Amino acid sequence: QVQLVESGGGLVQAGDSLRLSCAASGRPFSPYPMGWFRQAPGKEREFVAAISYNGATTYYTGSVKGRFTISRDNAKSTVYLQMNSLKPEDTAVYYCAAPRSPGPPRSRVIDYDYWGQGTQVTVSS
Repeated sequence: QVQLVESGGGLVQAGDSLRLSCAASGRPFSPYPMGWFRQAPGKEREFVAAISYNGATTYYTGSVKGRFTISRDNAKSTVYLQMNSLKPEDTAVYYCAAPRSPGPPRSRVIDYDYWGQGTQVTVSS
C-alpha cells in the first residue's frame, strides 16, 4: 500500500517562504513521477507542479512559475515543494500525489492514484 505523508505547512505572511515535504512508502520511489496539487475552500483541486522520476523534468502551473520549485530526493523517497514569495491566493490545502504506473510527469488529478492527507498553507496579507 502506497502511503504519502506531507509536512511543512503553516501560517505565514505574504512574501514569506515555506518548504513542503512528502515522504513516500510502500513501493520503490524512484521509478515514478510525483505531483503537488492544492485545493482552496470552495474550489476544485488544482495542479501545482510535477516532476519526472529522475528530477530532470518539471512542470508548473502558470501562477507559481518562478516562485515555486519542485524537487525530489530518491534516496530519501521524498518530494519537496519550495514556495517563495507566497501570496494570499496561495492559501490552500496542499497534497502530494503519485500515479500507479511510471511514465512522464502529468498534471491532471485523474492521472494520480495515491494521495497524501494534505497540509494546510495559509498566507496572510
